[in-house]
Amino acid sequence: MASNIKEINMTDVPNLSAGLKYFDGDVAFADHIMTVPSLQSTFKVNFLAFVFCLEGSLSLKLNGTAYELNAHDALFVGTNTVVSDIEHSADFNCKIIAVSADFGLNFISKTIFEAITHMAENPVIQFTEDEINLMVRYYELAIFKIEHPSVNYGKETLVEIFRCYALDLLSSISRHMADRKMLRQADKLFHRFIIMLAENRGVKRSVQSFADELYVTPKYLTSISREKSGKTASELITLSVVGRIKQLLLYSDKSIKEIANEMGFDNLSFFGKYVRKHLGVSPNKFRSEMGYGR
Repeated sequence: MASNIKEINMTDVPNLSAGLKYFDGDVAFADHIMTVPSLQSTFKVNFLAFVFCLEGSLSLKLNGTAYELNAHDALFVGTNTVVSDIEHSADFNCKIIAVSADFGLNFISKTIFEAITHMAENPVIQFTEDEINLMVRYYELAIFKIEHPSVNYGKETLVEIFRCYALDLLSSISRHMADRKMLRQADKLFHRFIIMLAENRGVKRSVQSFADELYVTPKYLTSISREKSGKTASELITLSVVGRIKQLLLYSDKSIKEIANEMGFDNLSFFGKYVRKHLGVSPNKFRSEMGYGR
C-alpha cells in the first residue's frame, strides 16, 4: 500500500550516510549512500537529488520503472518519487547532491525548467567524460570552501557556486535532450508561472497577483499547478518565498530588517510572524540554530 511506503525528507539526510560531506538543511553533499540499510526497501523521496556515477553500476526503479546507471551517467530523482529495487555493483562509486524543494525552486530558469521537464521523463542522462569531470570539480570546489572557512569570503559565494553548478548541470542535460515535444497550453502556462516564481524572488505572495499577470483566474492557475506538480499555486508560492527567506538568513550577512525589506514585508513584526508560521521559529533563532555550514 502506498500509505505504508517510508518517506525520506531532507531532515532525514544526516542519518542516511556515513559519506555525508555537508548538510545545512537545504543542501547536502555525499560520496555514497548505498550501504544504508534503510535505503534497501521501497521509499519515497521528498526532495531533489542528483547521483553522478563515476564507476561501477546501479540499478533501481523510480515510480515502478526500471533504470540502470553506469559510469558517466547522472540520475535525477525528483520530489515525491518512489524508489525501489536498488542494486549496485561492488565497485559503484558516486557523488550525490540533494536539495530541498523550496531551495531548488529559487534556481529555476527557462533552460533549467526545460531540463527538469525532460528529466522527469528521462531521469538517466549519459554525460561525456568532460561533463562528468566538470560536475565533480564543482562538487569538490564547494566542499573545499566549506572545509576551509579562511578562504570562504562571504556566505553568499557558496550559494553562487550552487547556482553556477545548477546552471552548468542543467545546461549540459539540455544539450542531451532528444525529441523535444511541443508544450501544451497548460504546460506553457505552468512553465511561465514557475519562471515568474523564480524571478519574483519571493516579493509577491498572493495567487491573485500571479494570476493577473498570466491573464487567468486564481482558480485556473491553482488547478493547473495541482495537475502539473501535485501542489496548489499557493503552496508553490509559499515554497518559493520560504526558500528565498532561508537562503538570505543562512547565506547572507544582511540584517533581519534588510531581509524583510528586500522581501517586501511591510514591517519586521509581519515578517517575524510569517517566518515563525512557516519555519517554526523567529528569524533570529532560525539563523542562530541552523547556522552557516551546519
